[in-house]
Amino acid sequence: MRLEHLIHLIRAAGEIADDDLVVVGSQAILASHPEAPAELLFSMEADLYPRGDPAGARAIDAAIGDGSAFHEVYGYYAHGVGPETAIVPGGWEQRLIRLDAPPVTRGQRPRTGWCLEAHDLVLAKLARGDDRDWDFAVAALRARLVRSEELRARADGMPPGIRAAVRLRVEGVIARSRR
Repeated sequence: MRLEHLIHLIRAAGEIADDDLVVVGSQAILASHPEAPAELLFSMEADLYPRGDPAGARAIDAAIGDGSAFHEVYGYYAHGVGPETAIVPGGWEQRLIRLDAPPVTRGQRPRTGWCLEAHDLVLAKLARGDDRDWDFAVAALRARLVRSEELRARADGMPPGIRAAVRLRVEGVIARSRR
């Protein structure tokens, strides 16, 4: 996915939900690092939900989700998720990166996506713990899009039930990124 694809999805999803969107999936990296390495941008979906009414994610999924006409035409799609999808450190909402999607037609309103900041995104990936998420974290470290010290510090802000596991995973990806 490229930045213009994410902006297109924010615009389309914003029209459906009539709301700002929160982008919590891997493609949120584009808001802070539009030239991120290809291995971070292979996904053709953007995980997002309406900021004011997360239940509106169902309508987004139905209209522009996997297998929709939108997906068939453009080759990428929105995955409507909920706030519980990403387990992130405390204070994440204050660190969201604003991504504006200006209108392209007359009468259309500008839309805004609020994307997870890169360190919070990597920690959310490590909380999930899938092999692809480890690869994402390692690639982000190697590309210097995130810093080891900041990952360690923010890991302390993860929810108590997963904090210890995330700390171990942070150390694992830091070690792996140095190989």
